[in-house]
Amino acid sequence: MAFDETVFLTGFPGFIAGRLLKRLAQEDARFLLLVQPQLLERARRELEQLAHQTEKPLSNFRVLEGDITQTNLGLSSTDLELARSEAITVFHLAAIYDLAVAREIAMKVNVDGTRNVNDFARTLPNLRRYNYISTCYVAGKRSGSILETELRHNAGFRNFYEESKYLAEVEVDALKSELPITIHRPSVVCGDSVTGETAKYDGVYYLIHYLRRWPSVLRLLNIGNHRVTLNLVPVDFVVEAMVTLANDESGVGKTFQIADPNPLTTHELFNTIARCLTGRGSSITVPVSLVEPGLMLPFSPRISGLPHHGVPYFFLRQSYDTTQARELLEPRGVHCPSFPSYACTIVDYVNSHPVLPG
Repeated sequence: MAFDETVFLTGFPGFIAGRLLKRLAQEDARFLLLVQPQLLERARRELEQLAHQTEKPLSNFRVLEGDITQTNLGLSSTDLELARSEAITVFHLAAIYDLAVAREIAMKVNVDGTRNVNDFARTLPNLRRYNYISTCYVAGKRSGSILETELRHNAGFRNFYEESKYLAEVEVDALKSELPITIHRPSVVCGDSVTGETAKYDGVYYLIHYLRRWPSVLRLLNIGNHRVTLNLVPVDFVVEAMVTLANDESGVGKTFQIADPNPLTTHELFNTIARCLTGRGSSITVPVSLVEPGLMLPFSPRISGLPHHGVPYFFLRQSYDTTQARELLEPRGVHCPSFPSYACTIVDYVNSHPVLPG
């Protein structure tokens, strides 16, 4: 079954939402796009390009001015009535994706905003699926293997991003008995595995930028370790997985971790990136007991390029089970590519775009 229906989507013109929109447009979906007032001009420009690229009429993409943090999503009465009567599928991606976000903003956007989208979804008489985009990092400070069937815990969180996304997922998860819900939990999203395109340099890009500063020398001392993985997923896989899972009836009421089932250790990541830059891996591994505290020194971000709020993720002993996701994705030919298969592609993109366009 294709998405030949009206999709209500939040988060556009964000990078993942834009990629998802383009992918769904190929299946003849029509769209109601909730866009914040300050992003309207940018959204309309990107929609003109997207309509041209997909050879779909611009009328398939209707922009609704609003804001998830407001009652009734800040929609006018006319737009609210339109959305309630036409929306069949909901994709809620709008959120603050910032590890350093202040608590008040995180709670307002990620938690209160999601409550408002939940309330909206409850009013849709023809709702087929409510897709909520969460994150694997709702696991907070838990360690070990994280199952797709697990959510609630009291292990704590590293930042307000994690905590707010956790509280938001709890709100959505509680509605599974009431609404046809699918929760998608991506791990660390990086650039396109084919083109390298990305919209943000964080996560593994901190390591790429560090090595690019002086690759022939910096690659000699591996600052990764053998016991911790960094789970990376390219954006094209994430989008294809979300579309596939959202279109499978057996996905109703389930949570899926969109993650690499075989992630590299940070030591392996370092060597993989170093080989893309220099053709050679590291010679010496720096003891973990020196690396982590060293990265937290006050002056360290100026040297390494890694902000203090990003350090814990390179020493996070978590793994994400993907059994439920793979059961539905793999028979349909959707597989997470291994990082080495596209590492040089994203490194080449960084080399070509040392500074991303605004």
